[in-house]
Amino acid sequence: MGMVVVVLVRGKWRWALLGAVVVVLGVGTYWFQPWKLWQDATVTEALPGASAPAAAGSAAKAPRTVAEGALISHEHTTSGTAKVIRLGDGSYTLRLENLDTSNGPDLRVWLTDAPVKEGVAGWRVFDDGKHVSLGKLKGNKGDQNYEIPAGVDVSEYTSVAIWCDRFDVSFGAAPLAVRA
Repeated sequence: MGMVVVVLVRGKWRWALLGAVVVVLGVGTYWFQPWKLWQDATVTEALPGASAPAAAGSAAKAPRTVAEGALISHEHTTSGTAKVIRLGDGSYTLRLENLDTSNGPDLRVWLTDAPVKEGVAGWRVFDDGKHVSLGKLKGNKGDQNYEIPAGVDVSEYTSVAIWCDRFDVSFGAAPLAVRA
């Protein structure tokens, strides 16, 4: 039979131990931010330049999807579509449509050159190679746009990841298939 040992801490050591426990719990709670699992942030953004009418005689082109893919789940259940869109002015934006994932601490949207892998094998591959952060995830649900910085060659990136920078893990990702 096993024996249970109970250690009683008395006097000033009791208060020091209690203080240490409170500090550890506080730091752990801040680090993991578990309350975010129950908080949803829905974003509904229109595609930039999609509704602006072209001026008479203008050579402005309509936005055009140049690559897209369906998001798959990694660390958290994730769905939706990722699209790289060339806007009428020649700039690029990444659009997430019908995004549905968990909220979490320090989530980012990344363009990467890593292949999208199903299951646990795909959770941590996106920081192994070339990647560019497009900024913090605006919301864990909805339609949202992320400007791709000028000078980024979109042909060098083959996937999109919803990346948790705090824990170096993908919540979900999409392979980007080039459209003709």
